[in-house]
Amino acid sequence: MSPAVYVQANDATGNQVIAFSRAEDGALAPLGRYPTGGRGTGSPHLASAGSVVLSDDGRWLLVVNAGSDELSLFAVQPDGLRLADRAGSGGSKPTSVAVSGSLVYVLNNGTPSISGFHLADGKLTALPDSTRPLSGADADPAQVSFTPGGGALIVTERGTNTISSYLIDERGYAQGPTTIKSSGQTPYGFGLTADGSLIVSEAFGGATGAAATSSYAVSGTGELTMVSGSVGDTRSEVCWVALSKDDRFAYVTNFGDGTVSSYEITADRSLRLRDPVAASAGQGEKGIRDEAISGDGRYLYAIHADAQKLFGWAVGQGGQLTQVGEFGGVPGTVAGLAAS
Repeated sequence: MSPAVYVQANDATGNQVIAFSRAEDGALAPLGRYPTGGRGTGSPHLASAGSVVLSDDGRWLLVVNAGSDELSLFAVQPDGLRLADRAGSGGSKPTSVAVSGSLVYVLNNGTPSISGFHLADGKLTALPDSTRPLSGADADPAQVSFTPGGGALIVTERGTNTISSYLIDERGYAQGPTTIKSSGQTPYGFGLTADGSLIVSEAFGGATGAAATSSYAVSGTGELTMVSGSVGDTRSEVCWVALSKDDRFAYVTNFGDGTVSSYEITADRSLRLRDPVAASAGQGEKGIRDEAISGDGRYLYAIHADAQKLFGWAVGQGGQLTQVGEFGGVPGTVAGLAAS
Protein backbone atom coordinates (compact mmCIF):
# COMPACT_ATOMS: atom_id res chain seq x y z
CA MET A 1 0.00 0.00 0.00
CA SER A 2 1.51 3.27 -1.12
CA PRO A 3 1.62 6.23 1.29
CA ALA A 4 -1.52 8.34 1.10
CA VAL A 5 -3.53 11.07 2.82
CA TYR A 6 -7.30 10.87 3.25
CA VAL A 7 -9.90 13.54 4.08
CA GLN A 8 -13.68 13.62 3.85
CA ALA A 9 -15.74 16.11 1.87
CA ASN A 10 -18.49 16.24 4.54
CA ASP A 11 -20.90 16.98 1.69
CA ALA A 12 -24.58 17.12 2.66
CA THR A 13 -25.82 15.58 -0.60
CA GLY A 14 -23.31 12.75 -0.88
CA ASN A 15 -20.21 12.38 1.26
CA GLN A 16 -16.88 11.32 -0.25
CA VAL A 17 -13.39 10.41 0.84
CA ILE A 18 -10.84 12.46 -1.11
CA ALA A 19 -7.54 10.58 -1.37
CA PHE A 20 -4.07 11.85 -2.23
CA SER A 21 -0.97 9.82 -2.98
CA ARG A 22 2.23 10.89 -1.24
CA ALA A 23 5.55 11.14 -3.07
CA GLU A 24 8.95 10.53 -1.48
CA ASP A 25 9.44 14.28 -1.00
CA GLY A 26 6.10 14.65 0.79
CA ALA A 27 4.23 16.17 -2.16
CA LEU A 28 0.59 15.12 -2.58
CA ALA A 29 -1.20 14.28 -5.83
CA PRO A 30 -4.92 13.49 -6.35
CA LEU A 31 -5.61 9.77 -6.13
CA GLY A 32 -9.39 9.63 -6.31
CA ARG A 33 -12.77 10.44 -4.79
CA TYR A 34 -14.72 7.62 -3.19
CA PRO A 35 -18.41 7.94 -2.18
CA THR A 36 -19.09 6.86 1.40
CA GLY A 37 -22.74 6.03 0.70
CA GLY A 38 -23.73 8.50 3.43
CA ARG A 39 -24.09 12.24 3.88
CA GLY A 40 -22.09 14.85 5.72
CA THR A 41 -23.43 17.97 7.40
CA GLY A 42 -22.42 20.36 4.62
CA SER A 43 -21.04 22.66 7.33
CA PRO A 44 -17.81 24.49 6.53
CA HIS A 45 -16.35 23.36 9.85
CA LEU A 46 -17.19 19.91 11.25
CA ALA A 47 -16.52 20.48 14.94
CA SER A 48 -14.64 17.30 15.75
CA ALA A 49 -11.35 15.46 15.71
CA GLY A 50 -10.93 11.93 14.31
CA SER A 51 -13.75 11.84 11.74
CA VAL A 52 -11.45 9.89 9.37
CA VAL A 53 -9.13 7.21 10.82
CA LEU A 54 -6.95 4.34 9.62
CA SER A 55 -6.67 1.00 11.37
CA ASP A 56 -3.29 0.27 12.97
CA ASP A 57 -2.32 -2.07 10.14
CA GLY A 58 -3.38 0.45 7.49
CA ARG A 59 -5.79 -1.98 5.82
CA TRP A 60 -9.01 -0.19 6.72
CA LEU A 61 -10.24 3.41 6.63
CA LEU A 62 -13.23 4.44 8.75
CA VAL A 63 -15.26 7.58 8.08
CA VAL A 64 -18.24 9.04 9.95
CA ASN A 65 -21.17 10.50 8.02
CA ALA A 66 -22.52 13.12 10.42
CA GLY A 67 -25.47 14.04 8.22
CA SER A 68 -26.91 10.54 7.81
CA ASP A 69 -25.90 8.98 11.16
CA GLU A 70 -23.71 6.33 9.55
CA LEU A 71 -20.23 4.88 9.62
CA SER A 72 -18.47 3.85 6.39
CA LEU A 73 -15.70 1.27 6.10
CA PHE A 74 -13.23 1.27 3.21
CA ALA A 75 -10.67 -1.36 2.28
CA VAL A 76 -7.33 0.29 1.47
CA GLN A 77 -6.05 -1.15 -1.81
CA PRO A 78 -2.92 -0.49 -3.91
CA ASP A 79 -4.89 1.58 -6.41
CA GLY A 80 -7.18 3.42 -3.99
CA LEU A 81 -10.18 2.64 -1.78
CA ARG A 82 -13.08 0.19 -1.97
CA LEU A 83 -16.26 0.76 0.04
CA ALA A 84 -16.60 -2.44 2.07
CA ASP A 85 -19.49 -1.75 4.44
CA ARG A 86 -21.74 0.86 5.98
CA ALA A 87 -23.58 0.79 9.30
CA GLY A 88 -25.77 3.00 11.43
CA SER A 89 -23.68 4.83 14.01
CA GLY A 90 -25.76 3.74 16.98
CA GLY A 91 -26.82 7.33 17.63
CA SER A 92 -27.13 10.68 15.90
CA LYS A 93 -24.54 13.00 14.34
CA PRO A 94 -21.44 10.80 14.59
CA THR A 95 -18.37 13.03 14.56
CA SER A 96 -15.41 10.86 15.59
CA VAL A 97 -14.39 7.20 15.36
CA ALA A 98 -11.70 5.01 16.97
CA VAL A 99 -10.37 1.57 16.03
CA SER A 100 -8.18 -0.91 17.90
CA GLY A 101 -7.70 -4.31 16.29
CA SER A 102 -11.18 -5.64 15.51
CA LEU A 103 -12.96 -3.23 17.87
CA VAL A 104 -14.47 0.07 16.70
CA TYR A 105 -16.22 2.78 18.71
CA VAL A 106 -18.13 5.74 17.30
CA LEU A 107 -18.70 9.02 19.11
CA ASN A 108 -22.19 10.43 18.55
CA ASN A 109 -22.69 14.13 19.22
CA GLY A 110 -26.48 14.42 18.77
CA THR A 111 -27.28 12.62 22.00
CA PRO A 112 -23.75 12.42 23.44
CA SER A 113 -22.77 8.75 23.52
CA ILE A 114 -20.41 6.06 22.25
CA SER A 115 -21.40 2.86 20.42
CA GLY A 116 -19.30 -0.22 19.68
CA PHE A 117 -18.78 -2.43 16.61
CA HIS A 118 -16.78 -5.49 15.61
CA LEU A 119 -14.73 -5.25 12.43
CA ALA A 120 -14.20 -8.63 10.81
CA ASP A 121 -13.98 -9.88 7.22
CA GLY A 122 -14.64 -6.40 5.89
CA LYS A 123 -17.92 -6.03 7.80
CA LEU A 124 -19.04 -3.83 10.68
CA THR A 125 -21.29 -5.57 13.21
CA ALA A 126 -22.87 -3.53 15.98
CA LEU A 127 -22.19 -4.73 19.52
CA PRO A 128 -25.66 -5.22 21.03
CA ASP A 129 -26.43 -2.89 23.94
CA SER A 130 -22.99 -1.26 23.72
CA THR A 131 -24.16 2.37 23.62
CA ARG A 132 -22.94 4.31 26.64
CA PRO A 133 -23.73 7.93 27.59
CA LEU A 134 -21.12 10.58 28.21
CA SER A 135 -21.08 12.57 31.45
CA GLY A 136 -24.15 14.61 30.52
CA ALA A 137 -26.50 15.79 27.79
CA ASP A 138 -24.46 18.98 27.43
CA ALA A 139 -21.15 17.14 26.86
CA ASP A 140 -20.55 18.44 23.29
CA PRO A 141 -17.84 15.78 22.72
CA ALA A 142 -14.93 16.35 20.32
CA GLN A 143 -12.92 13.13 19.95
CA VAL A 144 -12.86 9.45 20.89
CA SER A 145 -9.75 7.28 20.83
CA PHE A 146 -8.41 4.06 22.31
CA THR A 147 -5.45 3.99 24.65
CA PRO A 148 -2.45 1.98 23.34
CA GLY A 149 -3.39 -1.69 23.40
CA GLY A 150 -7.10 -0.90 23.38
CA GLY A 151 -7.74 -1.33 27.09
CA ALA A 152 -9.63 1.94 27.50
CA LEU A 153 -11.39 4.70 25.57
CA ILE A 154 -10.90 8.43 26.07
CA VAL A 155 -13.45 11.14 25.12
CA THR A 156 -13.00 14.91 25.43
CA GLU A 157 -16.09 16.92 26.40
CA ARG A 158 -16.03 20.58 25.41
CA GLY A 159 -19.41 21.43 26.87
CA THR A 160 -18.59 20.22 30.38
CA ASN A 161 -14.83 20.99 30.33
CA THR A 162 -14.12 17.39 31.29
CA ILE A 163 -12.42 14.22 30.00
CA SER A 164 -14.23 10.89 30.24
CA SER A 165 -12.66 7.44 30.13
CA TYR A 166 -14.12 3.95 29.75
CA LEU A 167 -12.56 0.61 30.62
CA ILE A 168 -12.99 -1.97 27.81
CA ASP A 169 -13.87 -5.43 29.12
CA GLU A 170 -12.92 -8.77 27.59
CA ARG A 171 -16.03 -8.75 25.38
CA GLY A 172 -15.24 -5.31 23.97
CA TYR A 173 -17.85 -3.46 26.03
CA ALA A 174 -17.11 -0.05 27.51
CA GLN A 175 -17.56 0.35 31.27
CA GLY A 176 -18.02 3.88 32.56
CA PRO A 177 -17.58 6.72 32.15
CA THR A 178 -15.14 7.91 34.76
CA THR A 179 -14.91 11.66 34.33
CA ILE A 180 -12.31 14.19 35.50
CA LYS A 181 -12.17 17.95 35.19
CA SER A 182 -9.97 19.17 32.35
CA SER A 183 -6.98 21.29 33.29
CA GLY A 184 -8.20 24.03 30.94
CA GLN A 185 -11.41 25.05 29.26
CA THR A 186 -12.78 23.47 26.08
CA PRO A 187 -10.67 20.29 25.83
CA TYR A 188 -10.75 19.29 22.17
CA GLY A 189 -8.38 17.06 20.20
CA PHE A 190 -5.79 14.77 21.74
CA GLY A 191 -3.03 12.28 21.08
CA LEU A 192 -1.80 9.27 23.05
CA THR A 193 1.83 8.22 23.34
CA ALA A 194 2.93 4.59 23.37
CA ASP A 195 3.82 4.79 27.08
CA GLY A 196 0.39 6.06 28.08
CA SER A 197 0.55 9.84 28.04
CA LEU A 198 -2.51 11.81 26.97
CA ILE A 199 -1.82 15.17 25.28
CA VAL A 200 -4.95 17.36 25.08
CA SER A 201 -5.53 20.69 23.30
CA GLU A 202 -7.57 23.34 25.12
CA ALA A 203 -9.37 25.96 23.03
CA PHE A 204 -10.49 28.09 26.00
CA GLY A 205 -13.72 28.98 24.25
CA GLY A 206 -11.81 30.61 21.40
CA ALA A 207 -10.44 33.42 23.57
CA THR A 208 -7.67 35.31 21.76
CA GLY A 209 -4.18 34.21 22.81
CA ALA A 210 -5.51 31.73 25.39
CA ALA A 211 -4.84 28.43 23.57
CA ALA A 212 -3.09 25.78 25.66
CA THR A 213 -2.21 22.10 25.87
CA SER A 214 -2.08 19.77 28.88
CA SER A 215 -0.82 16.25 29.59
CA TYR A 216 -2.06 13.35 31.71
CA ALA A 217 -0.76 9.93 32.65
CA VAL A 218 -3.17 7.13 31.69
CA SER A 219 -3.25 3.93 33.73
CA GLY A 220 -4.07 0.51 32.28
CA THR A 221 -7.65 0.94 33.46
CA GLY A 222 -7.97 4.34 31.83
CA GLU A 223 -7.56 6.36 35.03
CA LEU A 224 -6.23 9.84 34.26
CA THR A 225 -3.74 11.75 36.40
CA MET A 226 -2.70 15.28 35.45
CA VAL A 227 1.00 15.78 34.73
CA SER A 228 1.22 19.19 33.05
CA GLY A 229 -1.54 21.69 33.65
CA SER A 230 -2.41 24.09 30.85
CA VAL A 231 0.74 25.16 28.98
CA GLY A 232 -0.15 28.13 26.76
CA ASP A 233 1.08 28.49 23.18
CA THR A 234 0.18 32.24 22.93
CA ARG A 235 -2.11 31.53 19.96
CA SER A 236 -5.90 31.19 19.53
CA GLU A 237 -8.45 28.38 19.12
CA VAL A 238 -6.13 25.37 19.32
CA CYS A 239 -8.16 22.25 18.56
CA TRP A 240 -6.12 19.40 17.03
CA VAL A 241 -3.11 17.36 18.17
CA ALA A 242 -0.61 15.16 16.29
CA LEU A 243 2.37 13.40 17.89
CA SER A 244 5.75 12.70 16.32
CA LYS A 245 6.42 9.03 15.68
CA ASP A 246 8.96 8.89 18.52
CA ASP A 247 6.51 10.62 20.90
CA ARG A 248 9.02 13.41 21.62
CA PHE A 249 6.99 16.25 20.12
CA ALA A 250 3.36 17.31 19.96
CA TYR A 251 2.07 19.55 17.17
CA VAL A 252 -1.14 21.52 17.67
CA THR A 253 -3.04 23.49 15.04
CA ASN A 254 -4.39 26.88 16.02
CA PHE A 255 -7.56 27.49 14.00
CA GLY A 256 -7.74 31.12 15.07
CA ASP A 257 -4.60 32.30 13.26
CA GLY A 258 -3.50 29.56 10.87
CA THR A 259 -0.45 28.42 12.81
CA VAL A 260 1.06 25.21 14.14
CA SER A 261 2.67 25.25 17.59
CA SER A 262 5.08 22.60 18.82
CA TYR A 263 5.65 21.17 22.29
CA GLU A 264 8.37 18.94 23.64
CA ILE A 265 7.14 15.91 25.61
CA THR A 266 9.78 15.45 28.31
CA ALA A 267 10.90 12.19 29.94
CA ASP A 268 8.54 12.72 32.88
CA ARG A 269 5.61 13.21 30.43
CA SER A 270 5.33 16.93 31.08
CA LEU A 271 5.01 19.49 28.29
CA ARG A 272 7.35 22.31 27.34
CA LEU A 273 6.41 24.83 24.65
CA ARG A 274 9.03 24.48 21.91
CA ASP A 275 7.88 26.95 19.29
CA PRO A 276 4.68 29.04 19.38
CA VAL A 277 4.83 29.25 15.57
CA ALA A 278 6.55 26.11 14.31
CA ALA A 279 4.74 26.46 10.98
CA SER A 280 2.13 28.63 9.32
CA ALA A 281 -0.62 28.15 6.76
CA GLY A 282 -1.19 31.84 6.24
CA GLN A 283 -0.47 33.33 9.65
CA GLY A 284 -3.31 35.44 10.91
CA GLU A 285 -5.88 33.72 8.70
CA LYS A 286 -8.43 31.41 10.30
CA GLY A 287 -9.02 27.93 8.98
CA ILE A 288 -6.25 25.41 9.77
CA ARG A 289 -7.84 22.32 11.28
CA ASP A 290 -7.41 18.53 11.37
CA GLU A 291 -3.86 17.17 11.15
CA ALA A 292 -1.94 13.90 11.12
CA ILE A 293 1.63 12.60 11.00
CA SER A 294 2.42 10.17 8.19
CA GLY A 295 2.90 6.52 9.07
CA ASP A 296 6.67 6.75 8.69
CA GLY A 297 6.79 9.87 10.86
CA ARG A 298 8.44 12.00 8.16
CA TYR A 299 5.60 14.41 7.33
CA LEU A 300 2.88 16.40 9.06
CA TYR A 301 -0.26 17.27 7.09
CA ALA A 302 -3.13 19.59 7.98
CA ILE A 303 -6.23 20.85 6.24
CA HIS A 304 -7.01 24.52 5.85
CA ALA A 305 -10.74 24.43 5.22
CA ASP A 306 -11.19 28.11 4.47
CA ALA A 307 -8.34 28.10 1.91
CA GLN A 308 -9.59 24.74 0.51
CA LYS A 309 -6.08 23.31 0.70
CA LEU A 310 -3.92 20.74 2.44
CA PHE A 311 -0.55 21.83 3.80
CA GLY A 312 2.44 19.56 4.33
CA TRP A 313 5.65 19.89 6.36
CA ALA A 314 8.69 17.67 6.78
CA VAL A 315 9.32 16.73 10.42
CA GLY A 316 12.97 17.17 11.46
CA GLN A 317 14.77 15.02 14.02
CA GLY A 318 14.81 17.97 16.39
CA GLY A 319 11.10 18.58 15.97
CA GLN A 320 11.35 21.44 13.46
CA LEU A 321 8.87 21.71 10.58
CA THR A 322 9.81 22.60 6.99
CA GLN A 323 7.02 23.22 4.50
CA VAL A 324 6.89 20.83 1.53
CA GLY A 325 3.87 22.29 -0.23
CA GLU A 326 0.27 23.41 -0.47
CA PHE A 327 -2.20 21.15 -2.26
CA GLY A 328 -5.66 22.10 -3.54
CA GLY A 329 -8.60 19.99 -4.60
CA VAL A 330 -10.71 19.95 -1.44
CA PRO A 331 -14.01 21.75 -0.73
CA GLY A 332 -14.62 24.32 1.98
CA THR A 333 -16.51 21.64 3.93
CA VAL A 334 -13.44 19.35 4.11
CA ALA A 335 -12.99 17.57 7.45
CA GLY A 336 -10.89 14.88 9.09
CA LEU A 337 -7.45 13.74 8.04
CA ALA A 338 -5.66 10.40 8.17
CA ALA A 339 -2.21 9.70 6.75
CA SER A 340 -0.50 6.38 6.02
